[in-house]
Amino acid sequence: MSAYRVRVPRVLVLAVRLALAVGSGLMLAAAFEPVALPWLMPIALAGFFLSVRGVRPRVGFVVGLAFGVAFYFTHIVWMRTVGTDAWIALASIEALFYGALGAIVPLLSRLPFWPLWVAAAWSSMEFVRSGWPFSGMPWGRLAYAVADTPVAPSLAYVGATGVSFALALLGALLTWLLIARRGRHLLGLAGIAAVLVAVVAADVRPWQAEETGRINVAAVQGNVPGPGNDILWDHRQVTRNHAEATIQLAERVRAGTDEPPAFVVWPENSTAADPFSDGADNAAIVSAVQSVGVPVMVGGMVDGGPTHIYNQGIVWDPVTGPGERYTKRHPVPFGEYIPFRGVIDNWNFGRLAIIGRDMVAGTGKEPLTVAGTKVADAICFDVAYDDVLDDQVARGARLVTVQTSNATFIFTHQIEQQFAITRLRAIETGRYVVVASTNGLTGVIGPDGRVIARAQPRTTAVLDEQVGLVDALTPAVRLGPWPGRAFAVITLGALLFAGLQGRRRRSVVRASHPDAPDSPDQEMSLT
Repeated sequence: MSAYRVRVPRVLVLAVRLALAVGSGLMLAAAFEPVALPWLMPIALAGFFLSVRGVRPRVGFVVGLAFGVAFYFTHIVWMRTVGTDAWIALASIEALFYGALGAIVPLLSRLPFWPLWVAAAWSSMEFVRSGWPFSGMPWGRLAYAVADTPVAPSLAYVGATGVSFALALLGALLTWLLIARRGRHLLGLAGIAAVLVAVVAADVRPWQAEETGRINVAAVQGNVPGPGNDILWDHRQVTRNHAEATIQLAERVRAGTDEPPAFVVWPENSTAADPFSDGADNAAIVSAVQSVGVPVMVGGMVDGGPTHIYNQGIVWDPVTGPGERYTKRHPVPFGEYIPFRGVIDNWNFGRLAIIGRDMVAGTGKEPLTVAGTKVADAICFDVAYDDVLDDQVARGARLVTVQTSNATFIFTHQIEQQFAITRLRAIETGRYVVVASTNGLTGVIGPDGRVIARAQPRTTAVLDEQVGLVDALTPAVRLGPWPGRAFAVITLGALLFAGLQGRRRRSVVRASHPDAPDSPDQEMSLT
């Protein structure tokens, strides 16, 4: 049967591409919590790569943007609890990154072994948007969907950036199989086999380190009164709840029904008033700390003057009082501080009006010393950023704590998404992780990502669990940010090469056919 070509209207071709992009974006969102079907991810990625393949960059941007809108607006729909305006603004900014990716994938797809370069571009995109603009938004990285899959052990070896690259490569190789010319399918199959062998190798021989000690740590979930999603509804009662739960723990320890903890972890916003200057909250903290007789990591909002505030984890000792502190390194823009407040004076509408003071970002990289143990601390969204825990673990932290509130999102699936990210951080760092939340999710996680204990949301609970201490560093922690930097350099190099190659091709075409257009009309082949 002879092949023939049928001219298809460009509008129809674009409509098909947009539909494929939107469907693929929704499918990628379903790979994450709450649907949590990670096996959809390679299929969704293949759909994205197909949707932008063979188009001009400006068309690729539009199609990629459609993919990003479908994925990100769905993935962070929980941001509507902060405000519909905040949801639209944040999701729109993040969708632009997928538009930019859609613009460059067609260029990279012209190169030999193009799945490698488009996978590197995907990883570079995630790396950049996780730190920019402002402090970036890492939510939605491919690696954050693999907690309960055979891919998870690979995190200890190559980190979240490396795992995202492997997943993007798998999606690109599936695309290769769909479009490869006859006789070239073996290359795609060989690439897929190589990725799967690497995953299986990490699964069969997961990274493990010998524990150098064991201690008991208690995580307190005091609960939030009232509707449960407003920490300020009765913030003093929130503090009293945590103090009373700690005092009751002390009573059980003295009665011999609970093991004495080495220290206790309270969540972020366990005191929403400055615990140093507010008399009532200070008294509640001191009473609880002295009752339990061990240090308590208090999550407090500390005054920084009339225009600033600090979100801190404070080590409160029963003898010496408050000591070392960790300050949240990645406050949420437009949620905890207003960028350019000094330039734009009118950020006073909607929920922005309640942000009276800007939260100051911390810069500390040293772990805290709590009851003689080096501890890496993260506060809420901090856990989604690579640098926070990597920096502290590389400097000797033997255990990880996460202090989080999440009360604002308690009726959404954000809490499951964040807990999944926290489980992956346990694998990546090779450390036990103790999570304390005001009303969910509080839990204790092993270095393999296994949930050892978990409290029910919207309850008062104390998890008093024995955890191991680890000194060895995973390869992922040793690599730090270098995989992301390397993929960015590779992507820039590949784009430069693709640009030079395209210019050379156009020069040859013009020399041979001076009257030929720069690019042919889009056509669809039917055979």
